[in-house]
Amino acid sequence: MTKEAVFVYSDQLLKYRFSHDHPFNQTRVKLTYDLLKSLNLLDDSSIIPPRIATDEELELVHDPSFIQAVKLAGEGRLTEEKAGSYGIGTEDTPIFPGMHEASALLVGATLTAVDHVMSGQSKHALNLGGGLHHGFRGKASGFCVYNDSSVAIRYMQKKYNVKVLYVDTDAHHGDGVQWTFYDDPNVCTLSIHETGRYLFPGTGSVTERGSGKGYGYSFNIPLDAFTEDESWLAAYTTAFKEVTEFFKPDVIFTQNGVDSHYYDPLTHLSATMKIYREIPKLAHELAHQYCDGRWIAVGGGGYDIWRVVPRAWSLIWLEMIEKADINGPLPSEWINKWQPKSKFPLPAYWDDEPNIYPPIPRKAEIEEKNALTVTKSLYPIRNK
Repeated sequence: MTKEAVFVYSDQLLKYRFSHDHPFNQTRVKLTYDLLKSLNLLDDSSIIPPRIATDEELELVHDPSFIQAVKLAGEGRLTEEKAGSYGIGTEDTPIFPGMHEASALLVGATLTAVDHVMSGQSKHALNLGGGLHHGFRGKASGFCVYNDSSVAIRYMQKKYNVKVLYVDTDAHHGDGVQWTFYDDPNVCTLSIHETGRYLFPGTGSVTERGSGKGYGYSFNIPLDAFTEDESWLAAYTTAFKEVTEFFKPDVIFTQNGVDSHYYDPLTHLSATMKIYREIPKLAHELAHQYCDGRWIAVGGGGYDIWRVVPRAWSLIWLEMIEKADINGPLPSEWINKWQPKSKFPLPAYWDDEPNIYPPIPRKAEIEEKNALTVTKSLYPIRNK
C-alpha cells in the first residue's frame, strides 16, 4: 500500500556542523522533528532512516578529486592551500571532523526520499537535512559541501528516466543546481530569491535562461529587498503555475529554504509565516495535478532556527499529510523544552503577530518592480 508521505530523519543528520557559532545549525532539524512529535502528527511508521551516499552516487555530480579532498579534510590531512582550492576551510565552509561522512549522509537522506517516491512506496517524501544548493562539481560554497539536490536529480534521471522540475524558494539563488543542469532540457529550474545585488551568491538574474539544448529551461525571479508577503506570493504562485504548465514534469522537487522571513539574520526580505503556509500548499496541488502526486522536498537555508524554521518546516510535513489547517498556540511541551536553550523568546503561536516590522515606505514601488521581473522571467513561455 502506498503511504501518503515519509519523513527521512536520524540524529546522525545533526553531525553536519561546522562549528558551535556557525549560522548553519542543523539543530533546527531536531527542533522541527520535536515540534511535530509534540503534536502527535509524526508517526514512527512514517520515519525513514537515511543511508550514506556512495562515492559512485556522489560522482554523478561531483569530481572524484573533490570527494577525495573532502575525505582528507575531515581526517585533518589536507593542506590549507589545497583546501582553499576546493572551497573548504573558508569562513563560510570550514573544515570539521568527519566532514565527508556527514555530508554524504545528507545526500543519502535525499536519495532515500527519492527512492521512496519514485518506487511508489509513498506519494511524498521530506528530508529537512538536505537542500544544500550551493555545492558545485569541484567546489564547496555557501555552507554547502556536496549538493544533495543535484545528485538526487541526476540519480532520478539515471535510475527512473524522468523529467524533473526543481523549485527553490530559498532567499539565496539556487546557483549550484541551476549550473549543474544549465544545458539539460529534461531538468527545469525555478528559483525565487532575493536579488543578488545585495546578497550571496550574486547570481540568479532573469537573463540566466539556460544554454544549448537547455536554453529556456532555467527561470529566475530575483525579488527586491524588503519584499512583503503579498508580492512574494504573487511572484511564486504565478511563476510556479506557469512553469509547471509549460514543462509538464514527471516529478516536482522543492528546496525549502526559509530565510525570506523578516527575522532571518542573513537576508533582507520582509516575509512572514503567511508565505510558509502557501509554499507547500501549491507544490502539493501541482504535484497531484501533473505528477500523480510525486513530490520530494528538502530543507535549505534558514538562520533564525528558533522563531522561524521549526514552524515553517513543520508546515511542509503537515501539508504532505493533509493536516496543514493547524493554527492557534504551539504545544507548551515543546516551548518548555527548548526555551532554556533559545536566545529569543519562542513564538507562542503558529502565525506571526501582526506588525512584526514597521511599514515599508517603498511597498508599492517594490511590488511594481517584482511584477515586472516576473513578466520578464516568464516572457519566453508566454510568447511561444
